[in-house]
Parts: sequence; structure tokens; C-alpha cells
Amino acid sequence: MEKVILVNKKDEEIGLEDKLKVHREDKLHRCFSIFIFNSKGELLIQQRAKSKYHSPLLWSNTCCSHPRPNEKLTKAAKRRLKEEMGIGCDLKEIFSFIYKVKVGDLIEHEFDHIFLGKFNGKPISNPNEVKNWQWISLKELKKDIEKNPKKYTPWFKIILRKMWK
Repeated sequence: MEKVILVNKKDEEIGLEDKLKVHREDKLHRCFSIFIFNSKGELLIQQRAKSKYHSPLLWSNTCCSHPRPNEKLTKAAKRRLKEEMGIGCDLKEIFSFIYKVKVGDLIEHEFDHIFLGKFNGKPISNPNEVKNWQWISLKELKKDIEKNPKKYTPWFKIILRKMWK
């Protein structure tokens, strides 16, 4: 089973644990969320694959995941962006925060690092991770989230609220 990095509220590493166990037992752990924009200012969003262990078929940010033990955060973010969306680009961390939200029988309690990047082109998504993707303006996204909030992952909506302040 994949291990994730347990952290305290200062994002200091305090141990490792199995990913599924952490999500069952409400343990704070490190993650990252990536937002890729094109030159038109549109955000690349993805619909999670049906096979995902939580939040399947919901729309979310471009990519999100957990760094591996002893893996630098930016390197992990670049690795997962390439694995999930087939995109290689520079990423910049813009902020981090802690959130906690119930998703089905699991709990996402994460110290989330938010990265931005720029990419123009057509992603080559991994069907094991992504069912669909689209470029969308923030204005259209905001309208659709207000109209259809259950189509989107909880963490995506939380991050967007923080970005739109």
C-alpha cells in the first residue's frame, strides 16, 4: 500500500502511514493540488476516473496527490502532473493550508500545498486517473459550481473559495 507523510499543523513530518488508513482514521498528512492555466486564463479541470477510491466521476482541479516519502514537494507535483495529465511545465507554490472534509466513509484531513502552472495544448490524460478533462473560464466555473455543486470535489471548492478572495 502507498505510504503518505503524516505532518503536524506546522507541516513538519511526524511519520508515515498507509494512505487508505490515514483517510479512514482522520490523520493530518501532506498533499498538493495543482492548477494549470492556459494563455486565455482558462483552468484545466479533470473529471476523476470511475475507479478512484473516493470522489469518482467528480470534477476537480488539474491534478492532486501526495508526495512520496523523501520526495521533494515540487518534484512530486511535477511527477504526478506528468503521470495524470501528460503535462510537463514549471510549477510555483502560491500558498498552503489545512482542510478537513468527509468524503463518503473517508476523511480528507490534509496540509495542502497549492501550485500554479501554465500550459497551452492538449493534455494526454491517464485513463486510470482521469475520465475526462476540459479548459474552462473561471467565470463559467464559478457559475457551474453555484448551479451544480455536487459535481465537484469538496477540496476543489474550498481551494477556489480561498483563491477567489
